[in-house]
Amino acid sequence: MQNFLIDTGDEVILVDTGFKADFPVPAKKLGAPLYMGEKVADYMDAFAALGYKPEQVTKILVTHKHPDHTAAIEYFPNAKIYIAPEDADAMKLEGDNIVRATYEDGAYYNFPETVKVAEGIHFIKAKGHTNGNSIVIAESDGLFYLFHGDVTYCDAALKANKLSIVYEDIKAARETLDRVREFVKNHPTVYLSTHCPEGYENLEMKRIMKL
Repeated sequence: MQNFLIDTGDEVILVDTGFKADFPVPAKKLGAPLYMGEKVADYMDAFAALGYKPEQVTKILVTHKHPDHTAAIEYFPNAKIYIAPEDADAMKLEGDNIVRATYEDGAYYNFPETVKVAEGIHFIKAKGHTNGNSIVIAESDGLFYLFHGDVTYCDAALKANKLSIVYEDIKAARETLDRVREFVKNHPTVYLSTHCPEGYENLEMKRIMKL
């Protein structure tokens, strides 16, 4: 499980969070459709190792409601939580720090509904995996960094044009995957998965996805 931090110089922005501290690693099970992997570090320990403090985080961009992407949001007292309304409602999130995305900024390339959350950083409606699924694209030095939550679980699925095995709306999931693939084909994109090592490898290498 990889989560991501964007330091703009003015803001510290998280894309998703991990589980709460001391979350137990699920046991390996032969034949299970998902394998959670071995624990490397608790989310907050990994966050602290980067040299940041929780109160520095200004925004958290939630790709979707599942707890492996959201459980630690409560540890960041000053963060505005950007999340699609459907997933905010599903999580029963309330408070002045909850920003239900209204996608008031219109289209971003081939994605029709988006919010610009900071210069060069866009929060994008991408339903399917959940009814409120979103992706994040950040621009830097001519590259597009695409944080997609679980549109796919790994790079191989994107290349093979296969949907995630988990979705709440299969028609919307197909439309989202089609849009993601179209974007990747037309822009130099670093594809950042959360559930396979290629996520951090692509980031470290600034490896452009080729379909």
